[in-house]
Order: sequence, then structure tokens, then C-alpha cells
Amino acid sequence: MFPVSTQKKYWTFVDETDLIRLRQEANRKFVLKHGANMTEEQRKQTFLSAADERLLLRQYELQLRDFCRRFNPPMPRSVIGTAFHYFKRFYLHNSVMDYHPKEILVTCVYLACKVEEFNISIQQFVANIKGDREKASDIILNDELLLMQQLNFHLTVHNPYRPVTGLLVDIKTRCSLKDPDRLLPGIEELLERTFLTDACLLYAPSQIALAAILHAASKIQENLDSYVTETLFGRPSIDILPNIIEAVRSELIYLNCCMCCRRMQLMS
Repeated sequence: MFPVSTQKKYWTFVDETDLIRLRQEANRKFVLKHGANMTEEQRKQTFLSAADERLLLRQYELQLRDFCRRFNPPMPRSVIGTAFHYFKRFYLHNSVMDYHPKEILVTCVYLACKVEEFNISIQQFVANIKGDREKASDIILNDELLLMQQLNFHLTVHNPYRPVTGLLVDIKTRCSLKDPDRLLPGIEELLERTFLTDACLLYAPSQIALAAILHAASKIQENLDSYVTETLFGRPSIDILPNIIEAVRSELIYLNCCMCCRRMQLMS
């Protein structure tokens, strides 16, 4: 259950300010450790800033997504979601200057395969990696314990896929929407975009799932507001209703803003 999970307690943050603070602290610790005898100007010329690190990690998040897409045999969506969670969590407390994202990336995916019970041997796994596969195998196996330690052994991840399935069943049962399966493409689009943002560190899986469904409904010119406010939440009081609407709306706005910023950074 997400409300009592380690994900909720330790890995869900109030807002982006918390994430920025943690990343800046990880960057600061590395710079102080390796640049103790440098001037401030020398440090700026030698080390990446926290903003530089974040931009680099966004590029590797795209590589993570593409690696999972190409993986053979095809991996379940839960593995992909869990791998993204691990990758984002790891670099909240560590610098890319300390641990190369390329190595941590594949280790996150390999550990996610284990945790999500996608049974695959290390030989099958590294067959999906270009280059020296024996070296890749050694790196993954050596980094696996490090990764688990940095995650504080909080390995169970609640992804939004199960809440989406539950909401779709409920819509088919209690909503007048015609052919709810029409929502699936829009849902998949938003969920994929979500993992390229920090949404999984800020929102509950059920919130992300609901935002994906409302996004998909808007794309096919359908309105599910009455379903959400009257059926799903059982006619909430007039005091609670604005909070529900604002929570979902702010999440959609956040996701759209994140993607716009990412496009601008990739173009620059």
C-alpha cells in the first residue's frame, strides 16, 4: 500500500525545492571533497554545477528509456518505471562526477528486473548492451550492492500502471463514457512523459494515474469532470472539491511545463 510505503515516507517530496536542495548538496559535497585546495574560480572551471549535472542526467534518462524500449525480450512497463525511480533516487544524493550515469543506468535496470520478477540472467541482460559485455557484466554486479545501499534498500516501487488499470475498470463500470479503451494511447503518452520529469518523486501513483486519464480524455474531446467529482470521490464537500481539482490541474501543468523545458534544453 502506497500510503504506508517507504516510497511515500522517504522518496515523495513536497515540491521541487526539496529536490533542488538535495542535488545541490550532493554537488557541493563532491566539490568540497575534491576541490578543497582550489579557489572558487578554479572550482567553477573544473567541476560541473548542479544545473550542469541535472542537464546531463536528463540526457541519460532518454538513454534509459531507449535502452528499455529496445530490450529483448520486451520488458514489462513496471520494470521501466522502477528503473526510472531508482535512477532518479540515486542521483538525489550522489554526483555524476562520482558515479558515471551510464554505469548506474544499466545497474538500475538490472536491479529493477529482479525486483519486478522479470526473470532474466546477467548473460541475457548484457546481450542487450553494445561493446565489451564481460566488462558490462562486472560493472553491473559490482555496482548492484552500491545501488541498493544508496537506495537505503527501499526497493519496492509503486508505479502508476496498477491505479490506471483500476480506474479504467471503474470508468467502464460506473461511467457513461463510450469505449473507454480510446483513452489508452493518451494515457500511455502521458505516463511515458512523466518518467522524463520528477513527477514520480512529487506525486502519488494514483495522482499520476488520474492525471493521465484526464489528459487522455481531453485529447479525444471527452470530459470526465463529473465522473471524478461525483462518482470517483462520491460528491465531496464544497470545501474539498477545489482542492481535488487543483491537485490534478497543478500536476498536469507541472508535467507540461517540464516537457516544454526539456525540449528547449535539447534544442539549445
